[in-house]
Amino acid sequence: MTESVIDLTKALIAEKSVSPDDKNCQNIIIERLKPLGFVIETLCFGRTKNLWAYHGDPVTTTLMFAGHTDVVPAGDENKWLYPPYEPTIDQNGLLYGRGAADMKSGVAAMVCATEDFVKTYPDHTGRVAFLITSDEEADASDGTVKVVDMLLKRQERIDYCIVGEPSSNIKLGDQIKNGRRGSLTANLVVHGIQGHVAYPHLAENPIHRFAPALNELVTTIWDKGNEYFPQTTMQIANINGGTGAENVIPGDLAVQFNFRYSSELSDTIIKARVEQILQKYNLQYTLNWRLSGQPFLTPQGELTEATAHAIKELTQIDTQLSTSGGTSDGRFIAKLGCQVIEFGVLNKTIHKVNENVSCQDIIKLKEIYQLILEKLLLMTES
Repeated sequence: MTESVIDLTKALIAEKSVSPDDKNCQNIIIERLKPLGFVIETLCFGRTKNLWAYHGDPVTTTLMFAGHTDVVPAGDENKWLYPPYEPTIDQNGLLYGRGAADMKSGVAAMVCATEDFVKTYPDHTGRVAFLITSDEEADASDGTVKVVDMLLKRQERIDYCIVGEPSSNIKLGDQIKNGRRGSLTANLVVHGIQGHVAYPHLAENPIHRFAPALNELVTTIWDKGNEYFPQTTMQIANINGGTGAENVIPGDLAVQFNFRYSSELSDTIIKARVEQILQKYNLQYTLNWRLSGQPFLTPQGELTEATAHAIKELTQIDTQLSTSGGTSDGRFIAKLGCQVIEFGVLNKTIHKVNENVSCQDIIKLKEIYQLILEKLLLMTES
């Protein structure tokens, strides 16, 4: 493969950029954008490196590409067919490597699409921008969320945003994410009294006390969802109690559970309902919450239509809108008031051993991104 977008994807995979370490990824991107006349700004917060770059008039219609250069750890590298940071193309045209799908191919496709767009239309109307972070796979506390705050303070105009996350399900282009559920995590400690198992009357077992409340939490129907979102789900993630000894009643029980919630609910409503359940059973407890993101939705409009038309023209696929799956940095970008979608390659191998992506899909994704740029930025008016 001699395609520029394949070469760039391989160069990014070769950087062992385990979150939040960018290694040299963003420098590689800057080297591609700078000769095109992009305004470049590197923003470092803590250990996180962020890139903000744009080409065109800041006061006109802006289409922003957003993505991340960080990856999750490769795990046991001996289980990989090929070394995870040595990008390898097999005989079937699949490119293997950590980040191949999530989401270095997406970043490469958006960069190469923009290169060709700007070279073809150097005096294009509108503005094309990039927001790239190295803190999406970990805490997501020093990345996109902080750059978005900066853009809000500057009153930067962002009309459309394409997050290059791997959104496709079975075939490239079969699915666009136009929203995501909210994510709220509870860290609960139920307090009891430690004692000897032979003298339960002198102790208070927090596991026994919590059991009825746990049953109610997991059997509650929190909502029924709506036309855009599936119903809210609650899942126990971790539970731990005991000292490891068989003859000791534990003093505390630690429970962690997560809500993926629809726009029918708010984090405030969920918190209040959980507290009601815990208090109903007269539990002594400590409860801390972590809100990862509110639900957001981009209704059908210029961005979804331009993307769907570009996909149809280049793949003959009728795409579907979806809000399924986990969270992404789209939850932060939505605060800018712009239309936000996620669209990228297949997601079937993300975070797995032997993560891979079709080289033909990378090439096609680049073509689709370029066509979207043409549809939304050429001859647009401020």
